[in-house]
Amino acid sequence: MVRTNHNLSIFGKGLASLGDVAKQMLEVKQAPSIWLFKGDMGAGKTTLIKEICKLIGVVDSVNSPTFSIINEYYSTHNTVYHFDFYRVKTLAEALEAGVEDYFYSGNYCFIEWPEIIMEILPDQYLMVDIELGMGEKRTYKLSIHGNI
Repeated sequence: MVRTNHNLSIFGKGLASLGDVAKQMLEVKQAPSIWLFKGDMGAGKTTLIKEICKLIGVVDSVNSPTFSIINEYYSTHNTVYHFDFYRVKTLAEALEAGVEDYFYSGNYCFIEWPEIIMEILPDQYLMVDIELGMGEKRTYKLSIHGNI
């Protein structure tokens, strides 16, 4: 049984406020290392992940792993893994890529389009639902799942 421990909504006024949004997300107490990003195509999942990576000291160029499925970045503190499961059709395909090893590494794992891999996730994760607003405005709904 999955239990939600923490809910938070953050309102972004556009790209100029994205740094503040990312900072607020990183300040969520007891946030696990697995972050799931859900939202429509073009909602800004990758753009938000870029901003978060910048704040945690990633020194590599952050790009969407749509075709590679997994990108690995290095920060001043540890390794960060960025996944995009949009093109993955089956759970078996994800398992063949060895994703479970990444999920249980203790490093940040930022996951776009997570629906296909929900059943193999660790018990604790942060869900970020991005809702489109007018123009560049977004609402980011955060919920921590699992027993922390």
